[in-house]
Amino acid sequence: MPKRYLKEFYWKDYATIFVGLALYAVGLIGFIKPGGIVTGGLTGIALLVEYATNAKIPLQYTYFLVNCGLLFVALKVLGLKFMIKTIYGVVVLTFLLTICQSMITEPIVKNEPLLSGVIGGMMCGVGIGLVFSSNGSTGGTDIVVALINKYKNIAFGRGMLLCDFVIISCSYFVFQNYQTIIYGLIVMGVMTYSIDMVINGFRQSVQILVFSEKYEIIATAINHELHRGCTVLDGMGWYTKKPTKVLIVLAKRNEALEIFRLIKSIDEKAFISQSTVRGVYGEGFDKIRT
Repeated sequence: MPKRYLKEFYWKDYATIFVGLALYAVGLIGFIKPGGIVTGGLTGIALLVEYATNAKIPLQYTYFLVNCGLLFVALKVLGLKFMIKTIYGVVVLTFLLTICQSMITEPIVKNEPLLSGVIGGMMCGVGIGLVFSSNGSTGGTDIVVALINKYKNIAFGRGMLLCDFVIISCSYFVFQNYQTIIYGLIVMGVMTYSIDMVINGFRQSVQILVFSEKYEIIATAINHELHRGCTVLDGMGWYTKKPTKVLIVLAKRNEALEIFRLIKSIDEKAFISQSTVRGVYGEGFDKIRT
């Protein structure tokens, strides 16, 4: 691919990461922090330090200094090419957190810590989702899990979940109550759901396999009535040793019921398999995103 196209994609990635980090910073400083809630990741550790020191050590200082140490180790192990967007994310988020700390001096939602935390969790989740969708990172526990994953066969998501749970649970030693832990876990759930919706939720489609002797009628009806394409594959039933045709239909999730009803009206004995696919790109679906 020509370098000028790659350059265009790189700039788009960095712009998306910046927007995501801006949302994350506002959600964290404007909503989560005023509620006295601890999140996961290195920002959660930084919040604990700020809470424990009565704001004598602002969270952005802890976040940046710890990341510097982690990045130094990660650069030697993972290499600069792998870490360049992480370095960008760490520097930009540190800057944005500093700006937000100076500009947002009062809670945006007052006297409602849980509501404030949920709103902040949604904003942070959407922001992190945008960062991840551009192959970016905010550093912190991402780096730790990536380093562990290089040498140990541990699922990245499971490692992140374990780290976040331990960090949130440690808030008990600062506040001496379990309510903060519950709030933190709720916010973590909201963030996780928001991240998933940004990365995968809106792309969900279904793949339907149809086995029927009336495949021609079914395929034509799906084309003409539902305006969806079909692909016909040759197959063979291993039990009967007879050749058969298999229809493959890709459709939006909300179109699946109509397809089932259409197939049933043509052949009630049709054998159907449906599975969820995370992303379908091309005509009639999403554009190829870069």
